Amino acid sequence: MSESPPKQGPDSDLSWLDAGGEAGALIRAFDWSATGLGHIGQWPQSLRTATALLLLSPVPIVLLWGERGIMIYNDAYSVFAGSRHPRLLGSEVRKGWAEIADFNDNVMRVGLAGGTLAYRDQELTLERHGKPEPVWMNLDYSPVLDETGRPGGVIAIVVETTERVRAEQRVRESEERLRFLDELGKRTAETTDADRIMAITARMLGEYLDVSVCAYADMDADEDGFTIRGDWATDGATSIVGHYRLSAFGKRAVHELHAGRPLVLHDNAAELHPDEAATFLSIGLAATICMPLIKENRLTALMAIHDASPRCWTPRELALLAEVSERCWAHIERARAEAVTRDGERRFREELEAQVAERTAALERSEANIRTIFETSHLYQGLMSADGTLLYINGTALAGIGVTLEDVVGLPFWLTPWFTDTPGMSDTVEAAVRRVAGGATENISMTLTLPTGVRAFDFSLRPVVNERGDVTAMVPEAVEKTARIKAEQALMQVQKMEALGSLTGGIAHDFNNLLMAVQGSLELLRERMPQEPLLLRLLDNARAGAERGSSLTGRMLAFARRQELKTERVDLRALVDGMADLMQRSLGSTVTVETHFGPRLPAVEVDANQLETALLNLAVNARDAMDGAGRLVIATDEVWLQDSLAQLAPGHYVRLALSDSGSGMDELTLKRATEPFFTTKGVGKGTGLGLSMVHGLAEQSGGALLLHSVPGEGTTAEIWLPAADGPASAHRLPDDAMPLLRMGDGHLRTVLSVDDDDLVRSTTVEMLEDLGYRVLSTSSAEEALRVLERMPVDLVITDHAMPRMTGAQLVLRLQERWPTLPVIMATGYAELPMGTQLEIPRLAKPYSQAALAEIVHRTLDGRITSSR
Repeated sequence: MSESPPKQGPDSDLSWLDAGGEAGALIRAFDWSATGLGHIGQWPQSLRTATALLLLSPVPIVLLWGERGIMIYNDAYSVFAGSRHPRLLGSEVRKGWAEIADFNDNVMRVGLAGGTLAYRDQELTLERHGKPEPVWMNLDYSPVLDETGRPGGVIAIVVETTERVRAEQRVRESEERLRFLDELGKRTAETTDADRIMAITARMLGEYLDVSVCAYADMDADEDGFTIRGDWATDGATSIVGHYRLSAFGKRAVHELHAGRPLVLHDNAAELHPDEAATFLSIGLAATICMPLIKENRLTALMAIHDASPRCWTPRELALLAEVSERCWAHIERARAEAVTRDGERRFREELEAQVAERTAALERSEANIRTIFETSHLYQGLMSADGTLLYINGTALAGIGVTLEDVVGLPFWLTPWFTDTPGMSDTVEAAVRRVAGGATENISMTLTLPTGVRAFDFSLRPVVNERGDVTAMVPEAVEKTARIKAEQALMQVQKMEALGSLTGGIAHDFNNLLMAVQGSLELLRERMPQEPLLLRLLDNARAGAERGSSLTGRMLAFARRQELKTERVDLRALVDGMADLMQRSLGSTVTVETHFGPRLPAVEVDANQLETALLNLAVNARDAMDGAGRLVIATDEVWLQDSLAQLAPGHYVRLALSDSGSGMDELTLKRATEPFFTTKGVGKGTGLGLSMVHGLAEQSGGALLLHSVPGEGTTAEIWLPAADGPASAHRLPDDAMPLLRMGDGHLRTVLSVDDDDLVRSTTVEMLEDLGYRVLSTSSAEEALRVLERMPVDLVITDHAMPRMTGAQLVLRLQERWPTLPVIMATGYAELPMGTQLEIPRLAKPYSQAALAEIVHRTLDGRITSSR
């Protein structure tokens, strides 16, 4: 009978704590006797080993030891714990995190029973900084075995994803806002009537923000009285149309609105004096945002949203009201100006026709009238003689080129600065003037190079005729459409990318089905074939080819911006330094790599693995452009953009630049460089997805890829990423290999496999039978339902994209008919229909036999209940 090893005493070697940083020091100094774990020197080797491992990890890790889950954690977890650190050390987990005690009770039950748990973007409400706050996390729990081989505790890896989840929410809100503004623009563009424009705006804004009342008003000349001319009120709310005095609503309203600032009241009764609040409450308004229009230093109009109950207005609601108000008022100004212009043109023609005999006097009077009309317009408008000599042009047009009226009056219209800087435009305008002088009407869409920039216009030129039909003058008019064209182009680009993403999803689904059959068959074949080196090498080559196909699918998803990013705060200098050896091996000894890092660069929020792949792609492109020999410079710096640059908004950025000494690109190649599948390399030497992938990653991360190149001098690729607050995260540890879980000798489980692809279905059947399951298979959802009516099964594995009845529809039928039957959805990247929410496990194609075994085993054992 062997002797037990001697127990370690209080003076045992504790040097294994030295590398644990602050957490190691706290653990050494903590009195563990009160926790039931005993003195640290007497801890069992399993507990000591688990503690030493978590102390060395840069990832937040906490060990929950014993049935009570005594908490032992590292420095990274102490940052996650916030103000609760160091009180959490040595506490029971259900007491340390009392607000989620039930959640942690389940963790301890499953972990001490030998099970594992994994959560992705799990939302919990925690009190880490003195008040409850919602947080989102990726959580992985695994049991830790003690000396008896039984679970002695549970180890938890905690990665906070709050910032990414909130960023995705902000993107969705921004897309909804843009769709709303686009629809509002379309609806209001159908009319030029100011009251109709305001009525449409009030209704759509009120319904979109779910408020009680949305109203608009005109101020009296004294800037105190105002008339609410129209409003929209929800069911149960009362219209507030009528005349009011601004002073009756309180000093705060008068002060803020006259200063041009919005009046924001979350609770009118609580935030105002009772006498002032009474005015709001008497008309049923408990919360208010009122937006002023200041014109020529006068308060001229108001637009407001109200709620019948106190409401905490959000910055998003305030910003939307401000933008809608500005757009609405601008639209009304344009509509009114157009009405004035039309009326002026009518009166001008009548006066000109009536005063033919007194042409000189009539012309002077008409010019005075035109000036009055034209100077109130936001359009580019003027008057020229019948031979094309410019007689008058309004201030809006003069401001466009920065000249005075004296600089251009008397010139032929086509030789004025509006046209001379645009090649060929003077000839086009001269020809149009000649045709209008003959009685025609011209409408031309043109893009002009002006001192204020390149601008687009709808230009028209109309004749003015006398009573005999003779052309006596011409009226040029231009409506600027630069902003509208840019908005339409941006919308088209968004629609193009959405269509490309949908197409890519379909391709990925079909391609992953093929890879599923290939990879699964190769995996099963490798288990059964003779262990001959040549055969194994050929088989491994085939598997490598299938894996390259998976990589190609990943790149397609990247340029379509449909890849799942695991963002974290990254130190670019550390990331580039960590890639130095890999990059040098990839480039070869004939390429010299230099790095120049800016001082104290902030971190960036990005997927570190995807960025490493992007950098390697750019470096390999540079090597090829240099024919394998040259100089590659990698540099980083911090940039504050005051104005927009390409697709980058003003803000704080970190720029990562790679410059090579290669052959460079001409202008045409540079414009197409980021197009998917475009490549200048030979056949078989490139997919044309490298730069597309980098471009997609940069845009999906909130930045951009900018390329600069000069033929014969080289190319610089710049990845711009928004600067992030806070320290950078350390590199993540790689995932452990998944074990192959085979079925034991107990009850034979029956699995039904449903897939319309014969290759995928047969491969899945072979995998499951090899794992020890009894397998039934069908090629359609309808056939699967008929099989289930005849015989019971323990589990259903179904594809989603199937004809007639999809996998999602099948799952809903199964949940109605057999609510306790476990179901797994296997998909090769096929999005579920809008509004479909299935809380079931999902398995991504192509999957290995080990992945299939693991999810089937855990689903049958009840360890997986849902996956979104």
